[in-house]
Amino acid sequence: MQFDIYTLIFAGLAIFVVVKLRSVLGTRTGEEKPPVDPFAPRDASVGAAKDNVIPLPRGADRPYEAPGEPPAYRWAGFAAEGTPLAAGLDDIARNEPDFDAPTFQSGAKAAYEWIVSAFAKGDRKALRDLLSKEVFDSFSGVIAGREQRGETAETTFVSIDKADITHAEVKGLSMLITVRFVSKIITATRDRAGTVVDGNPEQVTDVTDVWTFAREARSRDPNWKLVATQAEQ
Repeated sequence: MQFDIYTLIFAGLAIFVVVKLRSVLGTRTGEEKPPVDPFAPRDASVGAAKDNVIPLPRGADRPYEAPGEPPAYRWAGFAAEGTPLAAGLDDIARNEPDFDAPTFQSGAKAAYEWIVSAFAKGDRKALRDLLSKEVFDSFSGVIAGREQRGETAETTFVSIDKADITHAEVKGLSMLITVRFVSKIITATRDRAGTVVDGNPEQVTDVTDVWTFAREARSRDPNWKLVATQAEQ
């Protein structure tokens, strides 16, 4: 009987402790948050009160306007505002949004030197991709005449001092840009015996050429071709 009385007493105490613990700690309902990992990355939005969120305008709602100076004039250094040349460059830019005057100028200078050098060497293959059919036929005819006479041409570029865009326009699907080149060149033509028959291999000559380049608007071919030449005295 003593054992039974003590057993009942301890059982009663155990029940009392369990009830107290449940009242203090509560029970698991399945809605508890997982334990926090102090080393886990934090989401700055977690725990933010919705009432404190201030909606900001998106780009579509209000375009961003950068403070400061207005954008520079697009053709500065190439064409004065309000001139026919500026209007022509605008027309080209509308047909070719990626058109850039400094890049074109640099490419025109490279093409000028390349074409003049290839013409002197009689390199028809190099010329064919850079010239329109009409200009190629003209250049090829001059080369053929030199070959028949047994002449060779020598050309050395000293410098290209200017490459000014003087005219720009769009005709139909063709974009046309005229460039005035001022260069210093050493040139001479020799006969079969090596005698100089034209030019001077020891003299630098000032040369001015006016060339017109053309390209079809929005063409996949990025190259501009020489479509007209004029020597300026």
